[in-house]
Amino acid sequence: QVQLVESGGGLVQAGGSLRLSCGASGRPFSVYLMSWYRQAPGKERQFVGTINRSGTTTSYGDSVKGRFTISRDNTKNTVYLQMNSLKPEDTAVYYCAAGIIPGRNDYWGQGTQVTVSS
Repeated sequence: QVQLVESGGGLVQAGGSLRLSCGASGRPFSVYLMSWYRQAPGKERQFVGTINRSGTTTSYGDSVKGRFTISRDNTKNTVYLQMNSLKPEDTAVYYCAAGIIPGRNDYWGQGTQVTVSS
Protein backbone atom coordinates (compact mmCIF):
# COMPACT_ATOMS: atom_id res chain seq x y z
CA GLN A 1 0.00 0.00 0.00
CA VAL A 2 1.20 3.50 -0.82
CA GLN A 3 -0.40 6.88 -0.39
CA LEU A 4 0.23 9.62 -2.94
CA VAL A 5 -0.31 13.34 -2.41
CA GLU A 6 0.11 15.88 -5.19
CA SER A 7 0.87 19.54 -4.64
CA GLY A 8 2.02 22.58 -6.56
CA GLY A 9 -0.96 23.23 -8.77
CA GLY A 10 -2.37 26.67 -9.31
CA LEU A 11 -3.15 29.42 -11.78
CA VAL A 12 -0.49 30.51 -14.25
CA GLN A 13 -0.43 32.58 -17.40
CA ALA A 14 0.25 31.02 -20.75
CA GLY A 15 3.97 30.68 -21.31
CA GLY A 16 4.64 30.31 -17.62
CA SER A 17 5.92 27.39 -15.58
CA LEU A 18 4.82 25.27 -12.65
CA ARG A 19 6.38 22.39 -10.81
CA LEU A 20 4.14 19.73 -9.37
CA SER A 21 5.24 17.38 -6.64
CA CYS A 22 3.89 14.02 -5.61
CA GLY A 23 4.90 12.70 -2.22
CA ALA A 24 4.58 9.04 -1.38
CA SER A 25 4.29 7.19 1.89
CA GLY A 26 3.98 3.51 2.64
CA ARG A 27 5.98 0.90 0.81
CA PRO A 28 9.49 1.79 -0.36
CA PHE A 29 9.09 4.43 -3.02
CA SER A 30 11.88 3.16 -5.23
CA VAL A 31 10.03 -0.03 -6.14
CA TYR A 32 7.42 1.90 -8.09
CA LEU A 33 7.28 3.16 -11.59
CA MET A 34 5.78 6.63 -11.34
CA SER A 35 3.56 8.35 -13.84
CA TRP A 36 1.64 11.56 -14.32
CA TYR A 37 -1.77 11.84 -15.94
CA ARG A 38 -4.19 14.68 -16.43
CA GLN A 39 -7.88 15.08 -16.99
CA ALA A 40 -9.59 18.16 -18.33
CA PRO A 41 -13.32 18.77 -17.82
CA GLY A 42 -15.36 16.65 -20.16
CA LYS A 43 -12.34 14.81 -21.50
CA GLU A 44 -10.79 11.43 -20.90
CA ARG A 45 -7.77 11.02 -18.71
CA GLN A 46 -4.59 11.61 -20.68
CA PHE A 47 -1.12 10.16 -20.16
CA VAL A 48 1.47 12.84 -19.44
CA GLY A 49 4.61 10.87 -18.75
CA THR A 50 6.35 8.19 -16.75
CA ILE A 51 9.70 7.62 -15.06
CA ASN A 52 11.45 4.40 -14.19
CA ARG A 53 12.48 3.30 -10.72
CA SER A 54 15.95 4.79 -10.78
CA GLY A 55 14.93 7.98 -12.53
CA THR A 56 17.17 7.36 -15.51
CA THR A 57 14.48 6.82 -18.14
CA THR A 58 11.41 8.89 -18.92
CA SER A 59 8.80 8.94 -21.62
CA TYR A 60 6.14 11.51 -22.43
CA GLY A 61 2.89 11.97 -24.23
CA ASP A 62 3.13 13.80 -27.53
CA SER A 63 1.22 16.83 -26.30
CA VAL A 64 3.80 17.64 -23.60
CA LYS A 65 7.01 16.34 -25.12
CA GLY A 66 9.75 18.96 -25.02
CA ARG A 67 7.87 21.12 -22.50
CA PHE A 68 7.38 18.87 -19.46
CA THR A 69 10.04 17.00 -17.50
CA ILE A 70 9.54 14.27 -14.93
CA SER A 71 12.11 13.59 -12.26
CA ARG A 72 12.20 11.78 -8.96
CA ASP A 73 14.12 11.85 -5.72
CA ASN A 74 13.96 8.45 -4.08
CA THR A 75 15.57 9.81 -0.92
CA LYS A 76 12.59 12.14 -0.53
CA ASN A 77 9.95 9.71 -1.81
CA THR A 78 8.87 12.34 -4.30
CA VAL A 79 8.30 12.58 -8.02
CA TYR A 80 8.16 15.92 -9.81
CA LEU A 81 6.57 17.28 -12.94
CA GLN A 82 8.24 20.42 -14.26
CA MET A 83 5.92 22.13 -16.71
CA ASN A 84 7.28 24.87 -18.94
CA SER A 85 5.78 26.89 -21.79
CA LEU A 86 2.33 26.18 -20.46
CA LYS A 87 -0.65 26.54 -22.75
CA PRO A 88 -4.35 26.99 -21.96
CA GLU A 89 -4.94 23.46 -23.22
CA ASP A 90 -2.74 22.17 -20.39
CA THR A 91 -5.51 23.15 -17.97
CA ALA A 92 -6.55 20.00 -16.13
CA VAL A 93 -6.41 18.11 -12.88
CA TYR A 94 -3.05 16.42 -12.69
CA TYR A 95 -2.65 13.06 -11.02
CA CYS A 96 0.36 11.01 -10.10
CA ALA A 97 0.21 7.25 -10.12
CA ALA A 98 2.39 4.39 -8.93
CA GLY A 99 2.69 0.88 -10.20
CA ILE A 100 4.94 -2.15 -10.18
CA ILE A 101 4.14 -3.49 -13.63
CA PRO A 102 4.65 -1.19 -16.63
CA GLY A 103 1.34 0.07 -17.90
CA ARG A 104 -0.58 -0.75 -14.75
CA ASN A 105 -1.12 1.87 -12.06
CA ASP A 106 -2.03 0.49 -8.68
CA TYR A 107 -2.23 3.70 -6.69
CA TRP A 108 -3.42 7.21 -7.48
CA GLY A 109 -3.21 10.56 -5.80
CA GLN A 110 -6.18 12.86 -5.31
CA GLY A 111 -5.05 15.27 -8.01
CA THR A 112 -4.05 18.91 -8.16
CA GLN A 113 -5.65 21.55 -10.36
CA VAL A 114 -3.58 23.39 -12.93
CA THR A 115 -5.20 26.31 -14.72
CA VAL A 116 -3.45 28.15 -17.53
CA SER A 117 -4.95 31.48 -18.52
CA SER A 118 -4.57 32.93 -21.99
